[in-house]
Amino acid sequence: MTDSPEPAAHDNDAVTEVIHIGHGVAAPAPPPAPPSAPSPKRRFDWRPVYLIAPTMIVLAVVIVYPVIKAVILSFQRNPGVDEVTGRFVSGGFAGFDNYLLWLTGNCGTGRGSCPPGTLGADFWPAVGVTLLFTVTIVGFSTLLGLWMATIMGRSFVGRSLLRASVLIPWAIPTAVTAKLWYFIFAENGIANSLLGTDIAWMTDPWASRFAVIIADVWKTTPFMALLILAGLQMIPQDVYEAARVDGASAWQRFKSITLPLVKPALMVAVLFRTLDVLRIYDLPVILGGPSGSTPISTVAILTVADIRQNNLQSASALSTLIFLGIFAVAYVMVKFLGANAVRTQDEQRKGGDR
Repeated sequence: MTDSPEPAAHDNDAVTEVIHIGHGVAAPAPPPAPPSAPSPKRRFDWRPVYLIAPTMIVLAVVIVYPVIKAVILSFQRNPGVDEVTGRFVSGGFAGFDNYLLWLTGNCGTGRGSCPPGTLGADFWPAVGVTLLFTVTIVGFSTLLGLWMATIMGRSFVGRSLLRASVLIPWAIPTAVTAKLWYFIFAENGIANSLLGTDIAWMTDPWASRFAVIIADVWKTTPFMALLILAGLQMIPQDVYEAARVDGASAWQRFKSITLPLVKPALMVAVLFRTLDVLRIYDLPVILGGPSGSTPISTVAILTVADIRQNNLQSASALSTLIFLGIFAVAYVMVKFLGANAVRTQDEQRKGGDR
């Protein structure tokens, strides 16, 4: 009894077909799908606009309109008696005269510069005092805030109580803080009693500056520490453990790990304090007591003094100069010094995804 070879031939043909398909021979293409109907055009969702519109309207009323109004007023004359002609001037277009009043000290009296004791002559000294406050207050607040944040970031008994206690100076209103330090720096106050001196903290030019610096650093250092602490808590502890295993000292860990990774939060804190100190007004004024005897004049104090003399036009020019200066400082810090935590976090996230 013999077997028929035909079934084997069919099996060989099937295997050969499968082998050819497995070696790259394309299978028959499926029939094309029928054309689908065009999708309807997506409608614009107005709900986000409705939600954000009230906030934008409020910002436009309280911020945008005053800024535009101040810029317009800065190019108009102060109504009053002209010191050159002796005639009453109702106002009108002044060009850049109000800006030259502050930048060059030209009061328009024909003498080339403002006489001593006038607001126009006090502009550049006020700029110097403002920059002194900015450098010293921001510098000391940053160093002390970083030190405090480093301590509060460690694990120890009573850490929550310490964090709450540190924030007390920041929670106290500025007026109360100024009055507190006013009694400390009084002639017979605590400062002179502890130092055994009779320093005139309220009337001496340099002593009053140091008084303002000490009071402002005491109040605002907790704010810096809080922002820096938020940045420290974002650093993974595994990085420190790996550095300890590699034999890195405490200073090496701080220099090579803590500072680079906390830099975004640190620069944002420095930016906030810098912008705040450039507009400092309330603390020096209230610290001077009821008579405002503290011989300190910042650009913000100069602006308010000009407004009290009903010189809204020249005060608007000074406020515009302050705005441009603050904007320039903020732009440099965000663009070139890394005070942009959002962009830095996005870059780190993208780098981690790669």
